[in-house]
Amino acid sequence: MSVALSTPTMNTTTMPMSRIAIALLGIVFFASALPAQPASGARARAAARDYREKNEGAIVTEYAELLAIPNLASDSVNIWRNADHLIRMLERRGFRNAQKLTVSGGPPSVYAELAAPGATRTLVLYAHYDGQPLDPKQWSSPPWQPVLRDKALSAGGKPIPIPTGSGRIDGESRIYARSASDDKASIIAILAAVDAMRAGSVDQTVNLKVFFEGEEEAGSAHLRAILQKYSTLLAADAWLFCDGPTHQTGRQQLIFGMRGVTEFELTLFGPTRPLHSGHYGNWAPNPGVLLANLVASMRDDDGRIRIAGYYDDVRPITAVERRAIAALPPSDAAVRRSLGLARTEGGGALLAERIMLPALNLRGMRVGGVRETGSNTIQTEAYASFDLRLVPNQSPERVRRLVEAHIRKQGYFVTSDSVTVAMRLTHARVARVEWGSGYAASRSPMDGMFGRAVLAALNDGAKEPTLAIPTFGGSGPAYHFEQVLKVPMITLPIVNYDNNQHAADENLRIQNLWDGIETYVALLSGMGKSWGQRPIP
Repeated sequence: MSVALSTPTMNTTTMPMSRIAIALLGIVFFASALPAQPASGARARAAARDYREKNEGAIVTEYAELLAIPNLASDSVNIWRNADHLIRMLERRGFRNAQKLTVSGGPPSVYAELAAPGATRTLVLYAHYDGQPLDPKQWSSPPWQPVLRDKALSAGGKPIPIPTGSGRIDGESRIYARSASDDKASIIAILAAVDAMRAGSVDQTVNLKVFFEGEEEAGSAHLRAILQKYSTLLAADAWLFCDGPTHQTGRQQLIFGMRGVTEFELTLFGPTRPLHSGHYGNWAPNPGVLLANLVASMRDDDGRIRIAGYYDDVRPITAVERRAIAALPPSDAAVRRSLGLARTEGGGALLAERIMLPALNLRGMRVGGVRETGSNTIQTEAYASFDLRLVPNQSPERVRRLVEAHIRKQGYFVTSDSVTVAMRLTHARVARVEWGSGYAASRSPMDGMFGRAVLAALNDGAKEPTLAIPTFGGSGPAYHFEQVLKVPMITLPIVNYDNNQHAADENLRIQNLWDGIETYVALLSGMGKSWGQRPIP
């Protein structure tokens, strides 16, 4: 609610001092209860830029300290170190009620809140502090020893010192470490934005809560239980999922959905011991060949999934979503060239359109050896690993049933248990299917009040309009928030799209961090104006 404040005229020459003090106290109290008055987007961004330019070394030093703490979800000791470190970072900035949210058997999520006087809306910013598993031997530098380079490694970037305090850092330099982009970058950008607003006297116009998960990269197996246990504490009008890259053109984007995901490991079986391919070839079934044929039966070369009934539940693309895709700046040709691809799947369809559909991805296959480790043998087992990207209204449970039904249709006995010799002798083909965790897709209306308000805040004072994207190619647990807390969630990414996310030499382009700080300042200072007053129940 917007309230005009006028200061009553006081005759201090005739009013007793006690009455003057009471009157002034009343005015101060009344003013503190009013909603914060939003700064213009241009002024808010300028204040953020001024603060950042004076504190670049300090910001990146704090960021590097956070990146230096190992953060695999399976490493419980260091996950708790991360959580404790984040709480200290929040408390230094005046966040209240900072705490670890826990359920039995899971890593902690970190929560804190920062109220805005008179605000009628509450926004929660989600990020995660855990990172993907890795092989240190594949990295150019140790993954938890952050290294600042003067430019990208692919362009010959060399290590440079991280300056301290007010030392400047060129925006084209990059910092290399696990979770440099996914997703500790969002955390440091949020907290630096709070610092910048305070230093620049820019008012926060919505009540802010933060929720930093410690298990996202491991499938968020305990997230739903945390949301259910702490639903009252986490009550809000909406959530922003602060993760992922900017558009391939480098433009800021706001994403209204994300694909769901589930995954499985597949093992096929041949003889109980390796066999000489000359003596037994064309007689003993080869599990590698069986695996290649089974994979080919699941999807074609154009990405179309061949599993019966797989597309039956897929929600059609809406007219609003089609218009949003058509309005995106062209980038596919440039991305294709940069990746060395003569063609893409889908008959030339746009990437933004293809990620609106389900995908079956073969993550890896292993059987025998190649090159210097190749031998003339028929192996005993062959392995494959898959991830399945889901869209509304698919459910992980039904997709799992469809996949297993398809494998059975190819003549396999399907089990999730250990495979015995008796099982091999009984069934001509045996497949062990081991499912991982997963969650359904989500997609918020692109013309909803919350989405329009975020776009308005981000566009106020921006150099270019924010791109509105129907869905994210990656997966995230927004489905749980929408189901348990009954609020919308959309995605606000800030990192560079060429960040090696989930791979070796993960990195963040520093200019994306600088831009991200401005983005969060624009959001927190402008949302109160663009979102409007919360309706009274």
